Amino acid sequence: MISTMTRLLSLSTAMMIAMSAVASAEPSQELIDAAKKEGTLTTIALPHNWCGYGDVIAGFKTKYGIEVNELNPDAGSGDEIEAIKANKGNSGPQAPDVIDVGLSFGPSAKADGLIQPYKVSTWDSIPDSAKDADGYWYGDYYGVLSFIVNTDIVKNVPKDWSDLSKSDYANSVALAGDPRASNQAVQAVYAAGLAAGEKDAAKAGEAGLKFFGEVNKAGNFVPVIGKSASLAQGSTPIVVAWDYNGLSWRDSLNGNPPLEVVVPASGVVAGVYVQAISAFAPHPNAAKLWMEYLYSDEGQLGWLKGYCHPIRFNDLAKNGKIPQDVLDKLPPAASYEKAVFPTLEEQAAGKEAITKNWDSVVGANVQ
Repeated sequence: MISTMTRLLSLSTAMMIAMSAVASAEPSQELIDAAKKEGTLTTIALPHNWCGYGDVIAGFKTKYGIEVNELNPDAGSGDEIEAIKANKGNSGPQAPDVIDVGLSFGPSAKADGLIQPYKVSTWDSIPDSAKDADGYWYGDYYGVLSFIVNTDIVKNVPKDWSDLSKSDYANSVALAGDPRASNQAVQAVYAAGLAAGEKDAAKAGEAGLKFFGEVNKAGNFVPVIGKSASLAQGSTPIVVAWDYNGLSWRDSLNGNPPLEVVVPASGVVAGVYVQAISAFAPHPNAAKLWMEYLYSDEGQLGWLKGYCHPIRFNDLAKNGKIPQDVLDKLPPAASYEKAVFPTLEEQAAGKEAITKNWDSVVGANVQ
C-alpha cells in the first residue's frame, strides 16, 4: 500500500514537473501585455535575406501585433555595439532594443555593461557551451564547416577531412578564404586538426596545418579563395565553407551545376552568433518577448528555413519538430549531433598557431 502510494505520488510529481516544463515554454501573458503596451521593437543589422529574418520578423509582428522598427539592416556587429553606446540616454527610434552579433561581442558587451540578462523559457535546451551562464547573451544560430561539392565534376564526394588528401581530388580542394586572415578559413584548418584527434586548441591548429600541408603536397589544394563562381566554373570543385553559404550557393545555381553540401563525419566545428538585449532598451518587454519568439520552436524553424541552424536544432530534431520538407533541403540532422562550439579562448589559440605558421608549414599563397 505504501509503495503503491509512493509510486503514485512520484508519478504525480513527475507529471506536474512535465506540465510545468511545457507551460514554461510559452511567454507569460503578463509579458505579452507589457510588450504590447510598449507597442514597438527596435532591431538593427537584420537583412531580410539573412537566415530567413524577413519571415521571422513578419511572424513576430503577426503573432503579437507589435511594430518592428528596423535600423540599418546591413550593419555589422561592431556597428550594433556602437549604436547601443551612442544611444544610452536616448529612448527614441535610433536606440536598438536587441542585437544579433558575432560570439566575441557577447562577452565584451557584458563586460562593458551594455547588455542586460534575460533567460528565455526554453533556456535549458540551449547548449551550455553556447550561452552566458547568467543570461546576458546566448547563441542563436550557427553554421558548420562543410564540403561544398560540384557533383558534375566530383562523382565520389568526400565524406571526411582525411578524404581530401586522396588522389581522387587532384587540383580540387579550396578554402573559402585566406587562412592567414579569414576566420572561416582558420576554423576550417582548426576543424581538420580536431578530426585528426587533437583536443588542445593550439595542437589542433598545428595538426590542421600539417594536414593541409599534406593536401597541398598531394597536389589537391587550389590556392584561390573558393566562391560560388569558382565552384560553378569547376576551378575549385570542392570548397570548404560554412554550410549555410553552400546551401545558398546551391539554391542560387539552381542545379547548374548541381552541388552537394557534405558535413564531415568528424571535426564538425560550429561558428555561432549570439543574441542580447541592450541594457538601455527603450522597449525592454518587447525585447524579452522577441527573445521568447526567437527561441520558440516557431522562431527557431524560421532561421532553419533560411539555412542557419538554430541553436536548439538538436533538441528540435530529437523531438520530431522539424517539418520533413525543411529537413529534405539540409544535410542529415544526425550530422550535426557532433557539432562543437569552440570557446573564444580556443579560437584564439588555434588562430595563433594557424595564421603564424601557414606559410612555413603549408606554403600555399591563397588569394
